[in-house]
Amino acid sequence: MLKSPLFCSNRGSRLAILLLIVVSGGVAHLTAQESADAVTIFNQAQDMHEKGDLAGAISLYEKALTVLPDFPEAVFQRASAHLALGNMDEAEKGFRRAVELRAGWSLPLANLGSLLVERDQLAEAEKILLRAVETEPNDPIALAGLVDLRLRTGASREALKELLDRITPLTLKANPSVSLWTARAALESGLGRIGPAKENLAKALTADPTNRTAVLMMAGIALTEGDTVRAEALASRLGQTSSDASNMLRAKIAAQEGRYEEAIIFLDALKRPTTSAADLRKRIDASRAVTPSELEKQLQADANNPYILGRLCSLYRREAPEKALLFCRRASEAEPNNVNHAVGFGAALVQAKQYDSAIGLFTKLLAVVPDNATAHANLGTALFQLKRYAEAKKEFRWLTDAQPGSAAAYYFLAVSHDQLGEYLDAGANYQQYLRLADPVENKLEIEKINLRLPALQKLIKKR
Repeated sequence: MLKSPLFCSNRGSRLAILLLIVVSGGVAHLTAQESADAVTIFNQAQDMHEKGDLAGAISLYEKALTVLPDFPEAVFQRASAHLALGNMDEAEKGFRRAVELRAGWSLPLANLGSLLVERDQLAEAEKILLRAVETEPNDPIALAGLVDLRLRTGASREALKELLDRITPLTLKANPSVSLWTARAALESGLGRIGPAKENLAKALTADPTNRTAVLMMAGIALTEGDTVRAEALASRLGQTSSDASNMLRAKIAAQEGRYEEAIIFLDALKRPTTSAADLRKRIDASRAVTPSELEKQLQADANNPYILGRLCSLYRREAPEKALLFCRRASEAEPNNVNHAVGFGAALVQAKQYDSAIGLFTKLLAVVPDNATAHANLGTALFQLKRYAEAKKEFRWLTDAQPGSAAAYYFLAVSHDQLGEYLDAGANYQQYLRLADPVENKLEIEKINLRLPALQKLIKKR
């Protein structure tokens, strides 16, 4: 649960103090001008860092460090930029160096501890995080790292509740940090309180829509709820970064959708595979080794096994949707509280073109899980196929509002508006789709839209 380190605040006064520290801290061989130059370069690096030019910031931090090698702020901020780029080895090295340069500084301690948790170096991480909390009891990064550590090591409910009681009051203060919201959400989730966890993550994402920790956690919850559509949309917020965390998320999504070869590619891209990655690889290997016919044989000995029924529901959904329906229904009956089976059953109904039944199921399902994007997408698809465009439009509008970076919903929303004679809205959504669509994967749809747009413009002018 890594957090982005904080930038130095009150820059003018802070750098003036920093300059005094530098001059008096064992670098007497430097002139005052050289020290001032290093601070000026650091200041420029901070500006680039805040603007998102991480590579440029790193270059300037290194330039400052050629003048002042023992410049703790520059060492720390360079490490934070490496962390944001997913350069974990460089980030760890930098945080360790910052701790050496200023032993009592909670920020590098907290970030180093959190980084070590993510890298499964839990014993050392605990010692460092406890030092950070001892130094600064309310440090949000240290507390969040401690939460991650406790969850990974299977701490007792009492220990999780104690941490939650410690963090909750901090989120009620003015302008709580995103890391506190995500830490609180992680504890709620660990205690089985999914609703409050999602509420806290929503607050974190409102404050920072691309916060990596919040995105990963929300996507993880979506996967447990069978909502691969929402998980995919959240993963897209991470951009093209190839950090271990983002690759692991994409591997889980692909595996849950039965795209095992793609999942293996993401697992192979992990720089430091964790225990959970090894477990996922084993599950994928087991799933690929067992054919549908073999799974059906296993059912003869264990007819109500929800895992086997759920696997058959997924495996047959595209190739034999009618057969998938049977297994999806049985899986849902065997494990009625598992929303994954219900969503899978509904998706199989759509694949089997039983649109009326799918609409009935997803309407009921959304009354229970109103923010399940997979359910909204399937309901919208069923309504669209029945040419119930006014109703379908509502579902696709929900999807575009919930996932503004996802292209597909804009296409179906545009077509729905088009079919309803709402040409201005159709044109706007066609244009949004063109901005977001992949030119290779969505070539056919793009060509259709480009053919449609001239006629659509004429219809708009007639209105």
